[in-house]
Amino acid sequence: MESIAIYHLTGLAMGAAGALLLLQLLVADIAGLRVPHIPGAPIEPNHKNFIFRANRSLGNMNESVSIFIIFTLVGILSAADPIWLGRLAWVYIVARIAYMLCYWFNIKLLRSVFFGLSLLALLGLGVVMAGGLI
Repeated sequence: MESIAIYHLTGLAMGAAGALLLLQLLVADIAGLRVPHIPGAPIEPNHKNFIFRANRSLGNMNESVSIFIIFTLVGILSAADPIWLGRLAWVYIVARIAYMLCYWFNIKLLRSVFFGLSLLALLGLGVVMAGGLI
């Protein structure tokens, strides 16, 4: 196996995913503190409320980040193409950042576009990862 240093770009994207999760957690928690909301109580499903949008953005990231982590780690361990793995990892991260911002600012159409782009990036990561396994 080659040096892991060739996966530097992918490693940076993985760190960015962690930072993005932390940011969304902090924003959702602060939004919960700013309105009269009991911790642990369900949030009213209303896109007009920022607390709902912030929590849905975080929840959606939680739903897809495990796939991202598995595909990138298995890709690295199987010596998948480091350039494609790194580029697709960053497409995922940039799409997730854009998705988050669109969700926070309630820009529905673009939010869907960036969600789709993040799914395509995950699909691409899966293909690149599989290429490393073959």
